[in-house]
Parts: sequence; C-alpha cells; structure tokens
Amino acid sequence: MIYISSACVKTRSIKESVEVLANAGFRNIELSGGTKFYTDYEKDLLFLQDKYSLNYQLHNYFPPPQSPFVLNLASLDDKIYKQSIDLCKNAIRLSKILSGTRYGIHAGFLIDINPNEAGKKIAHRNLSNRKKALSRFSKGWEIIRDEAGDDIKLYVENNVFSKTNSKTYLKENPFLLTSYSGYLELKEYVNFNLLLDVAHLKVSVQTLNLDFDNELEKLLPLTEYIHLSDNDGLHDQNKAFEKSSEMLNDLKKYDLSKRIFTLETYSSLEAIKDNSNMVYSIMSNN
Repeated sequence: MIYISSACVKTRSIKESVEVLANAGFRNIELSGGTKFYTDYEKDLLFLQDKYSLNYQLHNYFPPPQSPFVLNLASLDDKIYKQSIDLCKNAIRLSKILSGTRYGIHAGFLIDINPNEAGKKIAHRNLSNRKKALSRFSKGWEIIRDEAGDDIKLYVENNVFSKTNSKTYLKENPFLLTSYSGYLELKEYVNFNLLLDVAHLKVSVQTLNLDFDNELEKLLPLTEYIHLSDNDGLHDQNKAFEKSSEMLNDLKKYDLSKRIFTLETYSSLEAIKDNSNMVYSIMSNN
C-alpha cells in the first residue's frame, strides 16, 4: 500500500491539503506536519474521509498544536517533554477516531530545536546528557504505548543528520537513530517498531561516512513501513525521484510486496502520481 503525505501539498489547513490530494485521485493519505491549527480540523477530516472513502494514518507532528514547538520525546526540558507527550497522545486519540492503525514519530534529539529551524540549519547548543535523553525517551514511549494499547501500532523514524548541521556540530551528532548503530542503541532502551525513512538514511550515511548499501541492508529487513523521497545526499530535500534513481535501483533488490510506503515528495501532483506508479511497479516485481 502507498500513502501520500499531506505535507506534499503546501496549504494553511489540513482540509485544503487532503482535498487537493483526494481530488487528484489519492485515497491513502498520511496526515503530517506543515499546516496550521484550527478548531474544526477533526470534523473536516471525518467529512472528507466519508466523502472520498479515504484511508488515513498519522505521522509525527500532527495534529498541529495551537502553540508551535518541535516534538522531542527525548527532551530534558520539562515543558517541551510534556508538550511532546500530549501531542502524541492526541495523535493516538485522533488515529482511533479516523480508523488509523499506525503512528510514527521521529527519534529524539539531544537538543531542543526552534520551530523556525525545523528542516534547516540548526544553531549550536550544548548537547543533553545522552543516557538521560535516552531514558527520557524510554519513559515517554511507555506513556504513549499505554495510550495506544492494541489499537495503534507505534513506530520510531530515523532522524536525518545533514552536512550543514554536521559543520555546526563538528564531531557531535545531536540526533538519535541516524544509522544502524543508532537503531541498536535506542533498542537497548525502547522496544519499538522502525519507520525507515530512506531519504533520511541517504543523507545521514554521507555525513557519518557510512556505506548506504550496507546500512540499508541492515535496516530495511527490520521494518514493513518506509518513507520515500529523494535528495542530493547532503540535505533532506523531499525531491521527486527519476526512473534512473539510484535509490529505487537499490530498493529493487528487496522484496517490497508487503511493505507500506509513504511518499514525501514535495512536488507537482503529476510528479507524485509518477512516483507512486514507480513504487507500485517495484512492489509488484518482487
């Protein structure tokens, strides 16, 4: 199954984003960040779900809070930590209302990021104590796992460590879970399902001087849930991929027939359709 991220459409409200995708013929939509809070978003999502027979699943920073912040379940700041848990609990509650069955969040950070830095160059900050941050994430995960119960399957998504941010942080990595070794580290603290963002991995391995094929070979068999887009290997650009994409060629080596994909390509609707067809093709060829 292939979902399209609502973030692929740049609008102020989730209603507009979903309606654009639904009118383009997409029926599986992943509700993600990028839109503003408003009071009737839940009612609108239910109306659109009924009108277009939509399948929803939620991701990370959705639904958007009234006061923007960057979700960080590893934060040592009590306010941000509580906001993060509350957002996750609200997402789980909404998932149940919308008949969603999955919810994935980004692995935590050893810093707290301002909303205007998300996805961009991050200013230098002192890193949190790693063990304390991991322990914090673990405790927060237990809280949201209890909230999810048996109804919602929870996932942790690998973070992206860009070339630009590596220059700011020199030899320090402020992000948890950016590689296979980061996966093993987090597994020592948390029993979680992996959401593998292949585009994030493509950037992070370059920054960390790791081999992409080797990392993909270790991580891909660990999950059935994958995020896809393309980039230059230096920054997470959410580009559409071409037929000649090395990433697609690498994925063809694996059995993808039972995987769940979300396209996060911030491009035209036509490009999104083309990319969706490409992914369906490699899924059916396995």
